[in-house]
Amino acid sequence: MEHKISGAKTSSGTHDFAEKKQPERITEIKSDNTSRIDTQNNEFNRVLGGGMVPGSVILIGGEPGIGKSTLALQVALNFNGSTLYVSGEESAQQLKMRANRLSFLNEKTLILTETSLQNIIQQISNTETDLVIIDSIQTLLSDELDSVPGSISQVRECTSQLLRIAKKSQLPIVLIGHITKEGSLAGPKILEHIVDTVLQFEGDSHHIYRILRSRKNRFGSTSELGVFEMKNDGLIEISNPSEILLNNQSSDLSGSAVAANIEGIRPLMIESQALVSTAAYGNPQRTSNGFDIRRLNMLLAVLEKRANFHLASKDVFINIAGGLKIDDTATDLAIISAILSSTVDIPIDGKTCFAGEVGLSGEIRPANRMEQRIMEAQKLGFNTIFVSSYIDKTLKKGRFDIEIVKLSKVQELPKHLFG
Repeated sequence: MEHKISGAKTSSGTHDFAEKKQPERITEIKSDNTSRIDTQNNEFNRVLGGGMVPGSVILIGGEPGIGKSTLALQVALNFNGSTLYVSGEESAQQLKMRANRLSFLNEKTLILTETSLQNIIQQISNTETDLVIIDSIQTLLSDELDSVPGSISQVRECTSQLLRIAKKSQLPIVLIGHITKEGSLAGPKILEHIVDTVLQFEGDSHHIYRILRSRKNRFGSTSELGVFEMKNDGLIEISNPSEILLNNQSSDLSGSAVAANIEGIRPLMIESQALVSTAAYGNPQRTSNGFDIRRLNMLLAVLEKRANFHLASKDVFINIAGGLKIDDTATDLAIISAILSSTVDIPIDGKTCFAGEVGLSGEIRPANRMEQRIMEAQKLGFNTIFVSSYIDKTLKKGRFDIEIVKLSKVQELPKHLFG
């Protein structure tokens, strides 16, 4: 369909629309249950809450080289309708090379290499398109402002105008944004308030797995995530990440424990690795990759105080396998188990997993949605799961074939693990 963009920009910087809106009674407003737009990408649909909402503006942020443009181009090439892909960073020839590498071409995908916002708006108006992708919002330049592309005023103005177009024509627009060294989206903070959905594309460029998280979503949950595997021919959806992440797990080495995590509504079995060694230079190191270093320091203090494990003179290194970043506090029990295993140099049975939060007094607290965690562990062939003894009493007995070991304090953990 052809989109007519109405409204002219006045000298005061506001839009003078011919149609003046009037207040309506909420009881008289018609609610049309518009079906979501299927992007043909199950993981992308999952994070959005079931697909794109017509008229929504979606912002995707991530580090350089993480795969934002690849994800956006894959969505464009697989989209059922027509797509206008606007690139301010790559030439049309470069995008064609990338599309060839993805081994999929779609004649309904239109490529526009342009940075002028006014020209882009004109092309949206003249083109029969069902989806617009802007790569990236920091490269756009509005003729109404004198500032350079990427400045606060330019990013804010360009995003605001694109938002008006999306709402006026019910056209979904995807924006790609750069991030700062601190990991936040570049540009004014108001940018995140303008758009409907903010997605964060995460991962380590040295690992093949990528995580798409929702930081803000007006039309769905912000706790969902999508998992992808980066290959030469693009991003591959991972429907069951647990099996992939546990493929390389070695059961005969100490310092490894599997955590039964929940990310969004999806259970995820993740390998936690620990290495404890004598500090060679006097000052012990505390290094963590994928796990909060402050929480690691707290867990080490709990082990020192409550379980009499003397780690003050030890180097402690923690790594979450696959390059993932974990926020679930139920990982605590697995982290502590991995540390204990490395300290005594005794491996943990590879068919054992853990789910529990550790408090400052050494108590093991129950994790939420415990049944889902246990079911996932059972499905993947685990024989034993360690949980809190304060687990929900409504947990149905006899429902699980897996052995459930209940602990109340971290002091009890070494005996159950190593005898």
